[in-house]
Amino acid sequence: PMIHFGVREFAMAAIGNGIALHGALRPYVATFLVFSDYLKGSIRLSALMNVPLIYILTHDSIAVGEDGPTHQPIEQLTMLRAIPNLTVFRPAGKDETTAAWYQALQNEGPTVLALSRQSIASDETKPEEVARGAYIVRDVKAPDVLIMASGSELPPALKAASLLEEEGIRARVVSMVSMELFEQQSAEYKEQLLPQALRKRVAVEAASPIPWYRYTGLDGLVIGMDHFGASAPGQRVLDEFGFTPENIKEKIKQLLKA
Repeated sequence: PMIHFGVREFAMAAIGNGIALHGALRPYVATFLVFSDYLKGSIRLSALMNVPLIYILTHDSIAVGEDGPTHQPIEQLTMLRAIPNLTVFRPAGKDETTAAWYQALQNEGPTVLALSRQSIASDETKPEEVARGAYIVRDVKAPDVLIMASGSELPPALKAASLLEEEGIRARVVSMVSMELFEQQSAEYKEQLLPQALRKRVAVEAASPIPWYRYTGLDGLVIGMDHFGASAPGQRVLDEFGFTPENIKEKIKQLLKA
């Protein structure tokens, strides 16, 4: 059954919790990611009660475009990733999204799927690896730099790696689909993806940079958003704020020179 809640995000999530607690149905609720602010109390209760409610939160970045800063999420992913017992996915393309949905259905607790407004290329993604939270999308021998990205920023990160390769710089690219699932992996797997000896690390995500610092370390760089967005076509907003292969490449070259 489909329930139309109206513009009532908190009530929607609260009712979703109730349906999940009843147990007869497996519910999901959906709205824009930026409106997770209104959902916060119910999301926290989902996590506290460990109910398997799925939150589908779309329009997940400044690429929302013309709707402007009021509808462009910046800090919301940080807030959601900070909630204990909540699993957050930000998949890149249809294949990772399908795999994330499967993982959400297997999860005994609450799950967030943060999805883009725009289409995202699925090239080189490996949906069978999503269960581990993060995986190597493209690898090289003896990488000079490690690039991590999620969601819509994975394709420009891959293109930046190709541009760097043309200049003799070797880059490993990792898709960070779910930090929570990645943190559940073994120390050996984490070291395989993010070797301690590889200290030149760059994270790319069109949102607050705060969650990434534990992975980039003192010698790394986060290309993110520490300010509000702007009203313009989505691709122009991304270009203006530096989420382009060319800018990512230049930022990495500056990091390697430091």
